[in-house]
Amino acid sequence: MTARKPSVLFLPGGALFLALFVLPMAGLLIQSLRYYEPGSIGSAADAPFTLANYGELFKASFAVFFLQTLRISLLASLAGVFFAFPLAYWIARRLSDRWRVIAIGFFVALMFLSVLVRTYALELTFGATGPFGPLLRDMGIATNGRPYIETLVGMGLLHYVIPMSVLTLLATIQNVDPRLTDAAQVLGAASWKAHLTVTLPLCMRGILAAFLFGFTFSISAFVIPMILGKGRVLFISNMIYTRFSEIANYPSGAAISVVLFVLAMGIVYAMTKLINSWWPQ
Repeated sequence: MTARKPSVLFLPGGALFLALFVLPMAGLLIQSLRYYEPGSIGSAADAPFTLANYGELFKASFAVFFLQTLRISLLASLAGVFFAFPLAYWIARRLSDRWRVIAIGFFVALMFLSVLVRTYALELTFGATGPFGPLLRDMGIATNGRPYIETLVGMGLLHYVIPMSVLTLLATIQNVDPRLTDAAQVLGAASWKAHLTVTLPLCMRGILAAFLFGFTFSISAFVIPMILGKGRVLFISNMIYTRFSEIANYPSGAAISVVLFVLAMGIVYAMTKLINSWWPQ
């Protein structure tokens, strides 16, 4: 009786990945290279190929959207990991088994709460017409100003990034032997130094994973910047929606989507290489 090749196990998932990801992305790439006739819906089946859709993205108006999306997404992802790590450490190391289960259940429940509900909750609380609006204006903060709107969008992203980062980091912290930190303190290291030089490097893989999860969510966010951005702070996903649904310029929307995908993959690859070079396995 011959043993089945392990590659057979790859076929169901590989076929599904090919059908649901590779083929649609290939179609998107082809569409991005088609010529668009202004006033038409999408591109014709026999439309010639052109790079004009990509050349249009080098204009300053498009660069603002890309840079704005990347900047806010990176800041929200970094802030999410920064706030999530102490929470995850406290849950993993300080809580009893019973309270740890309750805390994990709380963060899991937050993940099930609709992004739309959380976004409107933030808008009704911290928006211009919310209960904190008069207080913020008395403090000299313009609730309709761009800096505050960007902050509000970042808060909306953190609503999702922090719970996801906490759940990601919990397993990493629990896999670190606490006796290593105790040994460092026995040898004379201060508590903060032991955590900084022992615990943190051992958790770096989990920190990277939490950051990447948060970044992929943030850079592709649609509802949060659409509601909290008030038309002044919009992400690339909002521009893609406008191109496809309102203008019906499918080639331009496809080109923006391809560039966003390449940018996200490039940042993920660069961050992974950076972590591997600083903290090799």
